[in-house]
Amino acid sequence: MTTTDAALAAFVARQGKGARYDAQAAPADALAMARRGTAYFARLLNGLGDADLDAPSARAGWSRRAVIAQTGYHARHLGLFIAAAQTGTGRDRPLAPSPAEIALGETLPPRALRHLIEHASVHLNVAWRDMTDGDWGLTCNGIALRDTPVLRARVLWQNALDLNAGGRVKDVPDDLL
Repeated sequence: MTTTDAALAAFVARQGKGARYDAQAAPADALAMARRGTAYFARLLNGLGDADLDAPSARAGWSRRAVIAQTGYHARHLGLFIAAAQTGTGRDRPLAPSPAEIALGETLPPRALRHLIEHASVHLNVAWRDMTDGDWGLTCNGIALRDTPVLRARVLWQNALDLNAGGRVKDVPDDLL
């Protein structure tokens, strides 16, 4: 065991059983890109006032509310997809929200839209952290679970730009351009 491994083991022991950590087999770079995207999107969203949510987005025909709802429901769907893959019940589970879900999400009050983003993002992050090394090798409907962080990162960074709230292409990770 290296010094770094020993230090990590000691840190994990100090944190206790309730703490969650990424499995060794987890795609660390992709997870970091998705987590940075989550923070970036949240920062842009938090910079908008409630009335600003009613403005159009940069995506043709979409309001900011629709972009926010799609971002939140996408996290929720990925979390449910992971759980279904782990239990073998993922057949035909969608990865993305339906237009009807997005339309319903657009009608949520501003506070509920913001909470949707926060709670769905936390739920997805917990799903990733709870995955074992073996889970990262699972596939469901032809999609490898190890690809879910990149799928999430793409949605987050694109939606951050589409939010039309100051997101910049130069902030997007090179791997996604």
